[in-house]
Amino acid sequence: MTTFAEPAVLAPSTAPSTAATAATDLLTRLRAAVAADPDRPAVHAADGSLDFAALDRRTAALAAALRAAGVGRGDRVGVHLARTLDLPVALLAVWRAGAAYVPLDPAYPAERIAFMAADARLTAVVSADAAPPVPAGVAVLRPDAEAPTAADPGAPHPLDPAYVIYTSGSTGRPKGVEVPHGAVADLAAGLEGIGAYRPEPSVVAWNASVSFDASVQQWIRICRGDTLVVVDDARRADPARLAALLAEHAVTDLDLTPSHWQLLREPLLGGDAAVPRLFMGGEPVPERTWRELAEGGIEAFNLYGPTECTVDAIAARITGPGPHLGEPLPGVRVRLLDERLAPVTEPGAVGELYLGGPGLAHGYAGQPGLTAGRFVADPAAPGARMYRTGDQARRSAEGLLEYVGRVDRQVKVRGFRIELGEVEHAVAALDGVTAAAVTVHEPAPGDTRLAAYVTGPAASPADLLAELRRTLPAHLVPGTVTVLDALPLTPNGKVDHRALPAPAAEAAPSGAGGGVAEQVAEVWRTVLGVPEVLPTDDFLTLGGHSLAALRVVHLLRRRLNVELQLRHLLDAADLAAFTEAVRRAADAGPAAARPALTARRPAVR
Repeated sequence: MTTFAEPAVLAPSTAPSTAATAATDLLTRLRAAVAADPDRPAVHAADGSLDFAALDRRTAALAAALRAAGVGRGDRVGVHLARTLDLPVALLAVWRAGAAYVPLDPAYPAERIAFMAADARLTAVVSADAAPPVPAGVAVLRPDAEAPTAADPGAPHPLDPAYVIYTSGSTGRPKGVEVPHGAVADLAAGLEGIGAYRPEPSVVAWNASVSFDASVQQWIRICRGDTLVVVDDARRADPARLAALLAEHAVTDLDLTPSHWQLLREPLLGGDAAVPRLFMGGEPVPERTWRELAEGGIEAFNLYGPTECTVDAIAARITGPGPHLGEPLPGVRVRLLDERLAPVTEPGAVGELYLGGPGLAHGYAGQPGLTAGRFVADPAAPGARMYRTGDQARRSAEGLLEYVGRVDRQVKVRGFRIELGEVEHAVAALDGVTAAAVTVHEPAPGDTRLAAYVTGPAASPADLLAELRRTLPAHLVPGTVTVLDALPLTPNGKVDHRALPAPAAEAAPSGAGGGVAEQVAEVWRTVLGVPEVLPTDDFLTLGGHSLAALRVVHLLRRRLNVELQLRHLLDAADLAAFTEAVRRAADAGPAAARPALTARRPAVR
């Protein structure tokens, strides 16, 4: 790791800079990949596979259909598809039609999809549903739509929008981040420049939701000739099945959060297949994880960057002492500034991170005021912009950039960036709620959860949570609702979030004693953050999700030394049925020993 000549301004890498010469756009690179090896596998998914020639034909046909429906340069097209072969085809077809894609995850509530579709002013939407929740007048095309092919509009201009991804908004309104093609091309070139992408073709797992900006770094790999393995939701939620999928396709590169790695670690390391190269992002890498990977010889990168700066702006190999953020990608400018925008130069002093360079988004679609407040003039580069990340950092005595925390109320939960204000607005809008506050708590180490507090003649907490699930994506729904007589206030009349009591769920006992039934129930209470569970309770109804289910299985394997799989929980109708499955697993014998970390190089197909 090199040291920085200027301590407050982290200079771009000495690798070939994408700022000096525009990176080749990704559609041009895709055409080259098709011509170079048309028979090479391009996409594997649960519903089949495509080679590069077939991918080219399908994307050309759908792009022609989009143009026939009136889609042109600069338009926005919604992509409302599950994680199948159709998804990468649709994204590439939107680009080939000259438009920008807007991901509309079918798992989101219809009300939220409708808001994003209206806010983005879609020209069309690609969907397998006959009537997706989009405004009237928006053309709906099936992913297998075709039209007489015509010449592509050509390479996009670097400033043409490539996609609009919606993130949580502090005002209660999700905001769409519009990113140009040049920034996406620079992202790929920058990661190649630092050696994160190998020169030879790789096999890449597409692990993230298309609505999460980390997905961009994963799926665009197909444009450079890499093979893309689309991980469907069922296999993503089951570590054993995911590990088997990675082995089946000899996946070389896997992008995931540190939390997901902890759950995937055992089945991945316990098999015969090589451990893929890991790309970690979405949340800080814990010191224990950094040390384990570095000492175990697992090749891994720590990637940092907000959606507004095109996924990744700073990267570090996970090796040696850490954790730390690393150095900027080629062309990226990183500033560490105080409240007056003056450089923070003292080792150990905390400042706010500002990012500049060609990777910056255009801003927030349709929100010029919000854009102006976050994308500000760079005092050290006249005429240039920089993005105020809201992240605090410091430099160590060795010159390494270390993440400290946030300057605002934005949080990360299971890799998702969440503005607590958006959740508070949703809770406060519920019938019977007169005031609301939302914060985070950690019922178990590494398990960050949202907790809501309400006042007023509200319905029961269970009813309030049920109503929120009808309007908010799962990652924005609090795990608990606590009813208070009044919210605590600061002397100036604002809600004192620090004075909020512990969520009611935390009053539950946390001992690990008792028989199987008691321990299973206690693990459910701990992971779900609820004060009590009944034998007839359903895991998902209590607020469970895929990563929570993985944590339940992980904890019980540790406590009871049983060979337990995720399907035991997902197939169970209620707590009683799951407890019986745990008993049967215990009768079958102890769990296999925890594997040691071993660096094994994947073989590229």
